Amino acid sequence: MQSDIYDLKAFYTSKVGRVVRRVMQERIRRFWPDMKGYRLLGGGYAVPYLRSYKAESERTLVMMTPDQGCTHWPHDEKNCVFLSNSAQLPIETNSVDRVILMHDLEYSSTPANDLDEIWRVLKSNGRALIIVPNRTGFWSHADWTPFGHGTPFSMTQICRALQKHRFVVERSEEALFLPPIKFTPILKSAGIFERLGPKIAPFTAGVHMVEVAKQLYAKIEPERGSPVAAKAPKFFAPKPAAARNARLKD
Repeated sequence: MQSDIYDLKAFYTSKVGRVVRRVMQERIRRFWPDMKGYRLLGGGYAVPYLRSYKAESERTLVMMTPDQGCTHWPHDEKNCVFLSNSAQLPIETNSVDRVILMHDLEYSSTPANDLDEIWRVLKSNGRALIIVPNRTGFWSHADWTPFGHGTPFSMTQICRALQKHRFVVERSEEALFLPPIKFTPILKSAGIFERLGPKIAPFTAGVHMVEVAKQLYAKIEPERGSPVAAKAPKFFAPKPAAARNARLKD
């Protein structure tokens, strides 16, 4: 089952969703503290985490899928959202500096094609941040949240999938240790959970965060020089067996 655009918007406007947004914004900033001059692409439903980057980036684009639905963003400015099949992006090859995928890969019916397309549009020195639900975390079982739908991953699964599609894993972390509980004192303690969670119970993290770069292979140039045919002299050429036998009889 996939959360549609109305479910996603409703979650992030709720009290729990606002806390999740604040926690994840801080964690994303730890990966990429500066976006000045970069061209940024958000995939899936990444808009809650792009507002702080929009003012400093060279350009911010947001891709939403037909299955999920589409909405205008930012609501008070010119629209930056386009609707597209995630395996066929209307973006030039090697033209994007940074990509953030959130609420995207776990819902996709063609994740292999989606990763190949991200590889295509990413610049050779670009980076992508892939955020997916943790299979063993509490949030992947909370079906009242967007993290409780789609296909969750283990860290090994997501890293192998990325490496299989020509990405190099640069850095990986777990995040969102806050339990999915609608209880105000728990929500106010989100910072404590994020500090202690990785040390006490890393397997309970809500999401995996994996930063990747493009894997590029050096082109093998042909050796210089003219090909020379290797041809043995006639006096070294072996004689037919019949001729040798006839000479021995004589």
